[in-house]
Amino acid sequence: MISERQKRWKQDNTLTPEKMVLARKVLIEIKAGRAVLDALRAYPQVGGGILSKAALVAVYGEMVAKKELEPDKELMKKIRMKPVRTLSGVTTVTVLTKPYPCPGKCIFCPDDVRMPKSYLPDEPGAMRALEHNFDPYTQVSSRIAALESLGHPTDKIELLILGGTWSAYRHDYQEWFVKRCLDAMNASEINPISVDRILDEGSADLKGAQELNENAIHRNVGLVIETRPDEIDPKELAWLRHLGVTKVQMGAQSLDDRVLEMNQRGHDAAATRKAVDLLRAGGFKIVLHWMPNLYGATLESDRQDFSRLWSGICPDEIKIYPNQLLADTELYEIWKRGDYQPYTTAELVELIADIKPEIPRYCRVNRVIRDIPSTNVVEGNKRTSLRMDIHAELKRRGTRCNCVRCREVRAADFKPEDLRLDDLKYQAGSAEEHFISFVTPDDQIAGFLRLSLPQAGSPKTGLKDLDGAALVREVHVYGQSLRVGSEQSGFAQHIGLGTKLLQEAERIAFKSGTKSLAVISAIGTRKYYLDRGFERGELYLVKKAPDLT
Repeated sequence: MISERQKRWKQDNTLTPEKMVLARKVLIEIKAGRAVLDALRAYPQVGGGILSKAALVAVYGEMVAKKELEPDKELMKKIRMKPVRTLSGVTTVTVLTKPYPCPGKCIFCPDDVRMPKSYLPDEPGAMRALEHNFDPYTQVSSRIAALESLGHPTDKIELLILGGTWSAYRHDYQEWFVKRCLDAMNASEINPISVDRILDEGSADLKGAQELNENAIHRNVGLVIETRPDEIDPKELAWLRHLGVTKVQMGAQSLDDRVLEMNQRGHDAAATRKAVDLLRAGGFKIVLHWMPNLYGATLESDRQDFSRLWSGICPDEIKIYPNQLLADTELYEIWKRGDYQPYTTAELVELIADIKPEIPRYCRVNRVIRDIPSTNVVEGNKRTSLRMDIHAELKRRGTRCNCVRCREVRAADFKPEDLRLDDLKYQAGSAEEHFISFVTPDDQIAGFLRLSLPQAGSPKTGLKDLDGAALVREVHVYGQSLRVGSEQSGFAQHIGLGTKLLQEAERIAFKSGTKSLAVISAIGTRKYYLDRGFERGELYLVKKAPDLT
């Protein structure tokens, strides 16, 4: 059944002959130097309203194909909708799993029967999943089509699988879900199996879908799942690698055992530390969720708790998710009794502005608020633009955050010869970590690599490829995502930074005495590493140390 929202989107984005005529006129005006919004307003649609940027992108593509217009990168930059989506070098596609029981009993968590645990049906990503009845194939294929209609490259896709606790789902469902996501990426006429067959049947198995994706137009360059710390053990690591997972999100929520118990989290802080240590030993990129304003916490205790993240745990990325008071939760009943009080927006802005500058330079802050519509929030902060408020406060104070996201080069031009190579070494649990980066003169990151050197006491993963190996856990080059094989002057991607970062990682790893260097490659980046001297192992790509005898 098509929702009203889908009907409106289809109506707004259906290209009628009248819209195509208007779009041509608008594009000519923009190319001549007129502001985009002014040009759109100059040619309104019959009956009112202005054309969507999707219409402009579509007509631009048609005019270029018919040689009515020369390819114009500057024009495309102006009409592309939300270019920030692909400024980190890849295009993220988010999908949700079906509703399924979660082992957690957290008092703050919503539990809508239509959704996986902790999600609400009117959150943007959840809304799209519900419209597709949680079908992985149509979620991915429709999202790719929507992104392409807005002018975004979609050949390098980070697949973000959300929905409750991934590890709690049956293995056959997990395998089927990932396979069907890959089938949607693989559905291209240049591939050896037809689009119709992929749609009806899919690849024979997960391995077949993965092999096909290594050369697909839409390559999977990262696979992310979310789970709980108490679900992580060596068997889970092997299973996640079988699926192709490269990054794991976990809800730490707090590192205060008293607060965890009061909120019925179901695990202690030691479980989080153990899980992070094991995931790092397996080469996974680690994203932790941290929640200020939990039941039993105070502004001062949250400040102290945040500092614990950087003592041995050291996540690669964090999401700061202030607790939001929602109806139909156990916390709501506690609030009604007068035993819990949400922070105000002003208190949250002050708290996060206080702690954000202490975030280490190797960590990326992905979000500072859940994208929950304000109509669901009973009391407390209802602003979803909290990040902007915090950065305004930091600017007022004359300070700044030095996290990876705040220093990404994004669309800025730079000269490759001006880049400097930095190696930030730090201790993370039982591993020596190296955050190796290329940095511009004004301290922006053009690209980085995460290298992990296991030490005595590192947890045993049981993974053969990692025996005595150093690990490349991430290679990331920034700038507007470019199509595979394309180049753009002044941008970080495709100027060889990734290769140089790998060479530096090899130098450090083999100098330390490790007998091999393993990389946790995504499916769509395997060829990249194979072309640089790595070989296929069981679950990782591996390069042996040179024989110096």
